[in-house]
Amino acid sequence: MKYKLLGKSGLRVSEICLGTMTFGEEWGWGASKAESKKMFDAYAHAGGNFIDTANLYTNGSSEKFVGEFISSASDRAHFVLATKYSLATRKGDPNACGNHRKNLVQAIDASLERLGTDYIDLYWLHAWDFLTPVEEVMRGLDDLVRAGKVLYIGISDTPAWVVSRANMLAELRGWTPFVALQIEYSLIERSAERELLPMARELDLAVTPWAPLGAGLLTGKYTRGNAFPNGTRLKENSPKLNERNLKIAAAVDKVADEIGCSSSQVALNWLRAQAGVVVPIVGATNESQLKENLNCLNDELSKEQLTKLNQAAEIDLGFPHEFLQRPHIQEIIYGCTYEQIENHRARHS
Repeated sequence: MKYKLLGKSGLRVSEICLGTMTFGEEWGWGASKAESKKMFDAYAHAGGNFIDTANLYTNGSSEKFVGEFISSASDRAHFVLATKYSLATRKGDPNACGNHRKNLVQAIDASLERLGTDYIDLYWLHAWDFLTPVEEVMRGLDDLVRAGKVLYIGISDTPAWVVSRANMLAELRGWTPFVALQIEYSLIERSAERELLPMARELDLAVTPWAPLGAGLLTGKYTRGNAFPNGTRLKENSPKLNERNLKIAAAVDKVADEIGCSSSQVALNWLRAQAGVVVPIVGATNESQLKENLNCLNDELSKEQLTKLNQAAEIDLGFPHEFLQRPHIQEIIYGCTYEQIENHRARHS
């Protein structure tokens, strides 16, 4: 296991993050406490130090398990512990959810208690609520950092313009900025390449993709003759289960067969090869599944293989990106001199 800097910070995190949404069985799927402990131990043994959970996962069991496992390891300082707030913890209560200060304060205290710790290394805003002023969010999170309850902050499932505005506000007012961005990103779901990923590279935000295997589509389960296995969360009427995505999955299988590894490992290595700081969040329901996914660290994809996968999963970047790349538009923007301009700020993917 190697380590990466968490965006515009000095914090070192392992190149794979352990996702723990499967720690607990309260939601009708997932892993028992004993199996969750095996996965935690396997990840730690592989050199992993970056653990991702949330206050809502398995109704709080995920945080409780993670807290117990870290405590039993007797090395709280070693692990980079990340959790989240925002989602509803009590139905019917408008203040038991959202990004506002009241929910923020009650959520962090509840998470600290479940985790059995007095600080969180990385605290995520879980999803933007479009109701709370960005000033309230950033000042509230900065207060937690100044109080020592949180060391770094990140943001998840939020439009790029909101994240950009929030970090500019934090910079101008001397508040704590976001250093990481959590988004859905995989060969199946590449729409983040339109705005979110270019923003992350420009602002030096680490990206931690969730659903890196496309809700199971990129594991080979649906393209190698084992359609709809028992226990899968991808149902037959899932919008992800369509002709386009199955073709992408088949392309992943083909590359995997060429290399002699699993389809999951190919999908994860495609993510790891993307520009910027990209740390996939890898979850599992059992120890063997997690170990197989961690084995992606033993291989890398060639340029030719990356090209094949990119072409199989190509998306339209849409306006204004496609428009600005048209030759005649570039001619009038740059006066036919673009090739003569040496741009030292150009970012290469």
